[in-house]
Amino acid sequence: MATQTSPTTGQRYGVSRVCQIWALARSSFYAARQQKAAVAPPPPRQRPGPKPAITDEALLAAIHADLERSPWTGEGHRKVWARLRVIDTIRVSRKRILRLMRENTLLSPHRARTRTATPHDGHIITQAPNQMWATDATQIPTVRDGKVWLFGVIEHWNAGLLGWHVAKYGTRFEATQAVGMAVRQQFGHLGAGAARSLELRHDHGSNFMADHFHRQIKFWGITPSYAFVGEPQTNGVIERFFRTFKEQVVHGRIYQTIDDVRDAVRVFVDRYNAQWLIAKNDYRSPNDARTAWDHGAFRLAA
Repeated sequence: MATQTSPTTGQRYGVSRVCQIWALARSSFYAARQQKAAVAPPPPRQRPGPKPAITDEALLAAIHADLERSPWTGEGHRKVWARLRVIDTIRVSRKRILRLMRENTLLSPHRARTRTATPHDGHIITQAPNQMWATDATQIPTVRDGKVWLFGVIEHWNAGLLGWHVAKYGTRFEATQAVGMAVRQQFGHLGAGAARSLELRHDHGSNFMADHFHRQIKFWGITPSYAFVGEPQTNGVIERFFRTFKEQVVHGRIYQTIDDVRDAVRVFVDRYNAQWLIAKNDYRSPNDARTAWDHGAFRLAA
């Protein structure tokens, strides 16, 4: 009432006039107004700093679209962040992507891993290709052929899979097949000294400790590099690949025969090397990292 305008004078009634007519002390009026202001809900807290170029709602829609188009399952926020930057040119903070994916239960499930102190310093990444490879084997169940073996050889530098071999039995001969495939791919032949100065990380499995295996890699000029006994993390590059392989291709699937496994491995390896984003490669695939390295080497040679 005090703020309304009199139709006769064209002026506001005012607090003093209204309180006088209503026989109300002005102090009571002001006390009531302060009490009302005190119980009023505070205004919503605004985000400090400049407003982002893309809203959370639009960014969340872009995250959903990226997860839909990705051929992989169970990827974390870092790869979503990298693809949004490269493919969709959406440049936002990685922690913002993490917050939105966590709030909307889009993060892949994972287990917290506790590690004990070991003499291993944790640095098994090389600075250039063909300095250190790693090899190991894993088993895949099938309906008709039982468990079959997958041997793999991986590059420590960019985590690209160089050679693989699927066999019914995991003997020393099958282990050698995968290494031979990698040597031929990288060096073009399987002659004496083809891979001279290369180190090969492997564990103490009987197939990798056999005389036949060591004689063959020595013929190619490869020096063995032994992982610590009981510490698979010291062969972590190939172990991490097998974990990715099983998450994407094995878990939740049933293979009938060994040939079905071979077909699945062949398709996965091609797709992995071409599309799997890896943090140490600046979120590039192994093939893209190798291409960038080759271009840099050609520029230096020129």
